[in-house]
Amino acid sequence: MASDVRIKLLLECTECKRRNYATEKNRRNTTAKLELKKFCPWCNKHLPHKEVKV
Repeated sequence: MASDVRIKLLLECTECKRRNYATEKNRRNTTAKLELKKFCPWCNKHLPHKEVKV
């Protein structure tokens, strides 16, 4: 039951659309889609990465 609260997800670069990072979030605390500024090795710069389900 407790495993249903934390979900696995991928972070996708907003510019090149590649899926670079895997992480998890708490579904109860963070209901909105996750968006973090991370480094994209293909674009070679820091860009926003948006949540995509696994």
